[in-house]
Amino acid sequence: MLRNNITKGLFLTLTLALALTGCSFTQDNNSAEAATNASAPKITIHMMHLWPAGLSAQQNKLVSQIIGEYEKENPNIIIQQGVLENEQYKNKLKVLSASNDLPDVGITWAAGFMEPYVKGGLFAPLDDILNGTRLKGKFVTGTTEAYVVDNKTYALPIELNISPVYYNKDIFAKYNLQVPVTYEEFKQTVRTLSQHGVAPVALGNKDRWTGSLWYMYLADRIAGSDTLKRATKGTSYFDDPGLVRAAAEVQTLVDMNTFNSGFNGLSNDEGKSEFLNEKAAMYLTGTWELPNFTTNPEIPQDFKDKVGFFKFPTVEGGKGNINSWVGGPGVGLFVAEASKVKEAAKAFVEYFVYKWGEASVTSAGVIPATKVDTTNEELPQLYVELLNELNHASSITLFADIQMKPNAAQVHLDMIQALFGKAITPEQFAAKHKEAVAKGT
Repeated sequence: MLRNNITKGLFLTLTLALALTGCSFTQDNNSAEAATNASAPKITIHMMHLWPAGLSAQQNKLVSQIIGEYEKENPNIIIQQGVLENEQYKNKLKVLSASNDLPDVGITWAAGFMEPYVKGGLFAPLDDILNGTRLKGKFVTGTTEAYVVDNKTYALPIELNISPVYYNKDIFAKYNLQVPVTYEEFKQTVRTLSQHGVAPVALGNKDRWTGSLWYMYLADRIAGSDTLKRATKGTSYFDDPGLVRAAAEVQTLVDMNTFNSGFNGLSNDEGKSEFLNEKAAMYLTGTWELPNFTTNPEIPQDFKDKVGFFKFPTVEGGKGNINSWVGGPGVGLFVAEASKVKEAAKAFVEYFVYKWGEASVTSAGVIPATKVDTTNEELPQLYVELLNELNHASSITLFADIQMKPNAAQVHLDMIQALFGKAITPEQFAAKHKEAVAKGT
């Protein structure tokens, strides 16, 4: 997995993916040379990404900006976007892959998520542009490895993430709360907020990966990052006593009314709105949300000034380290192997990744996967502090549903929702994971 080697020498990084329309994505034409020749026939590149305007306004704006610049420099190229929300995107990708009708350029996640698409011959190798003049040596050490299958690179990451607990500083001040460092302090914070009628934590667990973050951090802090990594990689099982205890602690938090009402039936965006509307005091998510807390003009500055963060607290007697994070490379860009404009699509991806790294920090407030010199940039304090934490991380554990094999990941997500809904016991949670991981798919 990704450890400190990801963070050494880091300046900054970012993620992005491109857009897709709903049906067929094939288009006649062929060469990269055509992409830079204004007299060449018009080439349409179809892309799919997951940054709708609104709560992903800064990323959405940056995508359109890069596309506009590329089309201006390459008059024979037309980039057609298709934009979907996160879960809709994942479902659409599955549907399109079944008929080998992927967009020319799209977004993927790393490791276990990407592997079946690669094994199915759906993604094109991108080592030629990774090692080309524009991108060679540009990526933060350790970021591209998560996109390698059988010694070939099948996507290029555009962001690097860790997952802090964001909190509302005004709400904490109102109830004389200090940032919790230990898990017991965190639970006392939850009790105080709950007693005053404030939802302690915003959560939309219909999407399930959101609840997985809570389980993963508890597992990391109790059993240690090495134990958690072995379980998600499939080299050991989830019946380790520390991992079972982590599942039990999730249900303890549910019993304490830690999360907003109806959390298991709400999407992440719906859960997030509880934090944005100041109905909930805390929100655990990735640094991909930084734009909403720093640069997004659609979010009131008054609210952005209230947002702070803290590391997930340590558990007394646990094996975890407070500087260990859940995160890793975010989304990456792929090119469809079956694309009839494959070389033009690769040329665009090369350009996009480079430009995203240049502009994502100042324009969008996200952390890119490519090195960016920010020495002379004035950046939001929240951004600077989180970047510093990333640089000093002792360990970064990749998100479970991304690291695990596809079928095991699906079981994991289903069991997360069942665990939070108290439909299964911690022991059953572990047993279902063990069964899924043992299948090796």
